[in-house]
Amino acid sequence: MRLTVTLALGGLALAPAHAANLAVNVEIPRINAAEYHRPYVAIWVEGADGKAAANLAVWYQDKDTKEGHGTKWLPDLRQWWRKSGRTLKVPADGITGPTRPVGKHVLNFDEKHPDLAKLPAGSYTLVVEAAREVGGRELLKLPFEWKGKPGNGSVQGKTELGRITLAVKP
Repeated sequence: MRLTVTLALGGLALAPAHAANLAVNVEIPRINAAEYHRPYVAIWVEGADGKAAANLAVWYQDKDTKEGHGTKWLPDLRQWWRKSGRTLKVPADGITGPTRPVGKHVLNFDEKHPDLAKLPAGSYTLVVEAAREVGGRELLKLPFEWKGKPGNGSVQGKTELGRITLAVKP
C-alpha cells in the first residue's frame, strides 16, 4: 500500500504544469509583382506605455548578397527599429531567422521565452510589422492580457500581411 501511494504522488510531481502561452499565426499573402521580394517581418510585444516589452521574432535576409548583408535593411521595419531593433544584437538566438515564403506560419511562445519570462501580468499589444523591397509596409496590432484571462483575436492585413491571429492561454 505504501509503495502504491508513493508512486501515485511521484506521478503527480511529474505532471506538466500549465504555462502562459502565445500562439501567433502570421499569413504572408501572395502578391503578383514583376519583382517580388519576401518581406522582412518583426513581431514584438508592447506594454501599455507603447514601449517594446518583448521581441518575439525578426525575419530578414540573413545571407550576403551583391547588395550587402540583409541587416542593412532592418531599419526599414521602422516602428520595430525605433522601439527596440537598433539595440538588438543580430542574429539573436530564438528570435531572428530567415524571411518566410508566402503562406501561413505558426509561432508558439511560452513564459520560458527569454523576453516573456520577464513580463509581468497585464495588458499588452502584439505588433506585427512587415516591409518589402520594391513593395510596401504594414503594421498590425492585437491587444491581449498576459497571464490573465484566455483570449483570441485576429486582424486582417491589406497589402504586405494577411490575417494575423493570436490565441493566449494563461
